[in-house]
Amino acid sequence: MMTRVRIFPLVLLLAAAPVAAHANDSTYTDLDTDHCKTLSEEDSEGGGISLQCKGFKDYPVYFKEGDLRQSILYGPASNASIEDIFESFEPFNHTARKIEWRLGPDGKPTATILRWFIENIDPATGEPSPKVQGQVLVVSKVAGQDGMGCVIGYVDALANPEPNVMARQIADTKAEGFACGTDSADFHGNRGSTAAEPTHVFPE
Repeated sequence: MMTRVRIFPLVLLLAAAPVAAHANDSTYTDLDTDHCKTLSEEDSEGGGISLQCKGFKDYPVYFKEGDLRQSILYGPASNASIEDIFESFEPFNHTARKIEWRLGPDGKPTATILRWFIENIDPATGEPSPKVQGQVLVVSKVAGQDGMGCVIGYVDALANPEPNVMARQIADTKAEGFACGTDSADFHGNRGSTAAEPTHVFPE
């Protein structure tokens, strides 16, 4: 007589066994420009200023503003990067104050996500207007041993249903192999009319 072997309990045991995962995680810090170290004094003509601000643990945030446009670097950036890199948008703009840091399996930050507000011009008035204001999630590579950090991608926060999820995917898949100053930082997903054209200035 043939004996039937029950395998169902074994399947349950295998399904219940923990699976090792190395998914990236997020932590958050505030961008507090009122309590930063001034690297260069404010330019009265162009409104420019350069600051070093507290970031995540020993990873600083370098904030720059010029002509009502803002640019940010993260981590141990080189002096040349801090002085010469300026990545922003063509229209006037400003950032939000909550920085999302994407952490690798070792707990070290590899990328950041920060929301930019784009002050687009309303054609009806010739002035910036909330009706045409853009919102873009800017994904940046945290500077590594080479001292280079930069923007690696963009997500139009108003044109995509889950922009934060998309931004995290960019951070987790693009940051490690992205070559700052060589590779192109592109928009991902849908891009609406309020997501203005980015600008990039790198050291020569």
